[in-house]
Amino acid sequence: MTGEDNVRYVMKQKFLSWGDDFTIQDAEGRDAFFVDGKAFSIGAKLSFQDMSGNELLFIRQKLLSWGPTYEIYRGGVQVAVVKKELFTLFHCTFMVDVPGPDDLVAEGDFLDHEYVFRRGGTPVATVSKQWLSWTDTYGVEVNDGEDDALLLASAVVVDMACHENRKGR
Repeated sequence: MTGEDNVRYVMKQKFLSWGDDFTIQDAEGRDAFFVDGKAFSIGAKLSFQDMSGNELLFIRQKLLSWGPTYEIYRGGVQVAVVKKELFTLFHCTFMVDVPGPDDLVAEGDFLDHEYVFRRGGTPVATVSKQWLSWTDTYGVEVNDGEDDALLLASAVVVDMACHENRKGR
């Protein structure tokens, strides 16, 4: 999926604990997005912001659901629900339910940060440690024309769901 117009971002693998904040950088090392973790809240709540502090998305863990479920809001309107599928036999799958027919499916090795977001079988973003040399970071490559913030927020949710028992949570 390495197209010339795709955008690469760098994210920290163990970035989330209660109240932690972190920055997502582009491949050139420039700060691109800021995620503000809300400390002392019931369930995970994060504000996904541009570098001027404008909230682009708000992520909220849905507490009363079967399996890890997170809602993503833009301007107070729900734009996605990210849910880990509980009954898959041989591999883990995350569904990103968006309004209309453009739902996404994320499949791969989530614990090692090697997975792909697909829409209708077509890759739209890839999460990988392969193009980074640091063991505590991973990259997200988003196809040109896709909603970078929504795909990055979905990768944040996958990390939260896969590492919810991590120390500090």
